[in-house]
Amino acid sequence: MPATAPLDDAPLDDAHLDDASLSDAALAASLDGGFTSHHAEVNGTRLHYVEGGSGAPLVLLGGWPQTWWQWNKMLPALARRYRVIAVDLRGMGGSAKPDTGYDKKTMAADVHALLVHLGLERAHVVGHDIGAMIAYAFAANHPEATDRIALLDVSHPDGAWAQMPLLPRPGLPHLWWFAFNQVQGLPEQLLAGRYHFLLDWLFGAASADPASIDARSRAVYARAYDSPDAIRAGNAWYRSFAQDIADLAGYAPVTVPLLALGGEYSNYEQLREAVPPLGTDTRVVRVDGSGHYLPEERPEVVTAELTRFLG
Repeated sequence: MPATAPLDDAPLDDAHLDDASLSDAALAASLDGGFTSHHAEVNGTRLHYVEGGSGAPLVLLGGWPQTWWQWNKMLPALARRYRVIAVDLRGMGGSAKPDTGYDKKTMAADVHALLVHLGLERAHVVGHDIGAMIAYAFAANHPEATDRIALLDVSHPDGAWAQMPLLPRPGLPHLWWFAFNQVQGLPEQLLAGRYHFLLDWLFGAASADPASIDARSRAVYARAYDSPDAIRAGNAWYRSFAQDIADLAGYAPVTVPLLALGGEYSNYEQLREAVPPLGTDTRVVRVDGSGHYLPEERPEVVTAELTRFLG
């Protein structure tokens, strides 16, 4: 079973949060592979992305409550084989936080517009958590621009998600934040300036090794989500699930190769049922020794599986 780390009740030091070393530009420059930080005006919004390496284009899409930095342990190795573009989603990190557009079809259109902006006709797309939903929506809506897709520990929202129980059940995960993030206004009031409490709980409860997400990374994520506007935008990804479920009903199974990686202590069993109907060429692999945060808990394994799949 996953370990649960004790929560740290001491707030992160303000000087540490304001440290210039936590800026996107500094974080990108700290990685091998020639990574640099950029912004692009696309699809009516402003996206931040980090780019490095050379080769076939590979887009990485992260999830809640993290940023592009969640790929940091994998980026140098991937950059030796691919032109890697790690994107902050609409509402995430250095990207804009508009009032609307958080359904995954629109967010996939953001990513497609970014590829056009970069002069790229096609790319591999890999997503974790919310990013996995967008990766699938990208393949469903932009097949001509999709080489292969990989979904890490989450699939696209489907009708079963609307039946999730509110009360916890013994022995089964309780995704209480799916409901909490639907509440308008209150999460911002409770969490602004205190987001590290939620981060510590999530990383302690949903990872097999909470120490794999170190203090520096937690500071990066707390800095990204500590404002009311950032909390509102991140929660909007969840508030769009009803629209996402409706959109999925109109998609045919994707025909591009699809790999799903599920954590041994997280969503592997769920993905075994949910993923095969989503495509005509699918494969589901268990990542042993991992909880939900695969890119940080088991970066070498995930990198090896992706390179084997992407070629």
